[in-house]
Amino acid sequence: QVQLVESGGGLVQAGGSLRLSCAASGRTYGGVAMGWFRRAPGKEREFVAAISWSGGSTHYADSVKGRFTISRDSAKTTVYLQMKSLKPEETAVYYCAGRKTYSRSYYGTTLDEYDYWGQGTQVTVSS
Repeated sequence: QVQLVESGGGLVQAGGSLRLSCAASGRTYGGVAMGWFRRAPGKEREFVAAISWSGGSTHYADSVKGRFTISRDSAKTTVYLQMKSLKPEETAVYYCAGRKTYSRSYYGTTLDEYDYWGQGTQVTVSS
């Protein structure tokens, strides 16, 4: 099992920045590909960004390209999502997701590709 714990959510004004963190623990040996998803009120959970176990491969939803950056620390156990130029419509609960993999380049972009999920952290962007 892999446990994921998000932190860093909060209230920010439109145009502002926020950094989310996701700490992985448990059976992380071999590598865990990580992703961020979000669920806005009344909407389905959607993909935001993903990163491979090595950190060498990343992918972003078109809506956040150029504004969000996903990264992970050297120990490969914490993943970050730096968010800039936030918009009110990006108010949502942000979830961290993980999938054990032995591939250094693999990452997932759909809900079904992930086996582990955090509890979510609320991000509210005021206009």
